[in-house]
Amino acid sequence: MLTYYRSVGGKLNTIDGYIDGCWINAADPSPEELARVARETGLDLDYLSYPLDPDERSRFEREDGQLLIIMQTSYRLAEDSDIPYDTVPLGILHTDHCLVTVCALPENPVIKDVLGGLVRRVSTVKKNRLTLQLFLRNAQRFLIDVRQINKRVDAIEDKLENSQQNRELLNLLKLEKSLVYFLTGLKANEAMMERVKRDRIFEMYEEDSDLLDDVLIENLQAIEMASIASNILTSMAGAFASVISNNVNQVVKVLTVTTILVAIPTLVTSVFGMNVPIPFHDSPEGIWIVLGLAVALAVAVAGIFYRLRVL
Repeated sequence: MLTYYRSVGGKLNTIDGYIDGCWINAADPSPEELARVARETGLDLDYLSYPLDPDERSRFEREDGQLLIIMQTSYRLAEDSDIPYDTVPLGILHTDHCLVTVCALPENPVIKDVLGGLVRRVSTVKKNRLTLQLFLRNAQRFLIDVRQINKRVDAIEDKLENSQQNRELLNLLKLEKSLVYFLTGLKANEAMMERVKRDRIFEMYEEDSDLLDDVLIENLQAIEMASIASNILTSMAGAFASVISNNVNQVVKVLTVTTILVAIPTLVTSVFGMNVPIPFHDSPEGIWIVLGLAVALAVAVAGIFYRLRVL
């Protein structure tokens, strides 16, 4: 889907088609839509197609007055997915007269935040500034998602203390897999933005340089948070695997002790139920004597288990 925007007074307005100074957002575009953007902007069709590759790395290319920047962005998957969070490339393309963003997602969270007004003083005419604002919002988006993962880990941790199944442990492993993707994407973004700063691929004023420094700081913070969360998850997975094993062992121990205690009265009554002469078989109080003996033996064995701290 193609959407055209033009800023007025720091606010984004949707327009009907291409004009100079606009921002074109191509979300999950079809080949026909990419061809239309190529005709309107003069961008190379290959440049427009690169960000649609899910395995594309963070980088930038500049050729014939065209600039392509690809960065990794985080997004949340559906509840029934193998992992809760993943990364997807977002392409930012510059021409002399407009800015184009391309993503394989129907709605990229970073673009959604910008369109939702979470980024102030957006100007589609200032392509370089808008690019840096997308960088900054992307780093902040990673931070938000890492915090959400930490909350989910805390919730799973509460369930794991009494868990005897692997469901919660598997959920932890899925979150750990998401953090690995986050760390890979964040580090690739950092390397790309360091090159942007070093090579000065587009003109930056002092305020823009300060903004890029803020982006690098936010991105580094996201890397540290994701790394800490990943290390905690790794240690927790091993610890809680032992907790689950111990919980299962406790259940097995209780069942074993219960079986032994139940077997003692069964053994006594079986002996006195045999069709042979035995003590008390002629006594009217024989049944009570036998039951008392069975209970006494069971209580004695239970006392031994208690002293041995088996119970």
